[in-house]
Amino acid sequence: MIAVAMLPLLLMAQARIGIVNSQQLFDLMPEKATAEAQLKALSDKYHAEYELLQAEFNKKYADYQTVAADAAMPETIKERRVHELQESDKKMREFERRAADDLAANRTTLTKPITDKIQAAIRQAGAQGNFDVVLDTAVTPVAYAGPATVDLMPVVKTLLGL
Repeated sequence: MIAVAMLPLLLMAQARIGIVNSQQLFDLMPEKATAEAQLKALSDKYHAEYELLQAEFNKKYADYQTVAADAAMPETIKERRVHELQESDKKMREFERRAADDLAANRTTLTKPITDKIQAAIRQAGAQGNFDVVLDTAVTPVAYAGPATVDLMPVVKTLLGL
């Protein structure tokens, strides 16, 4: 029974394990700068549009304050101004949500080819070295890597031309 219980440990002791850090590789990729520049340009456009919406809201708020301070102003007009403020606020929140969603989608679209390229190089390095397992330390922190663990970063960097 003891031998059967120890079998998985013995098998793991024979496993070849490599480690890489995909985030470090991603940061070294030349395509990263291009993707970041495109995302920044898009973000700047959204920011400029949001500032226009904010300026529109601020003007409506200032107009409302003037109307609200006028005791002779009919309640119907005051209510319409409040409604305009609420609609403007709703429009800003909706724009902000849609912009964030679009930026996230664009980030995924722009970074996916880079991460796919990195993953392919990691798989290739693992296969070339006959590794049973390759751990990504960017995703799963490794508390300890013994002397039998092989750092595949140099091999993967070479495969990626870095």
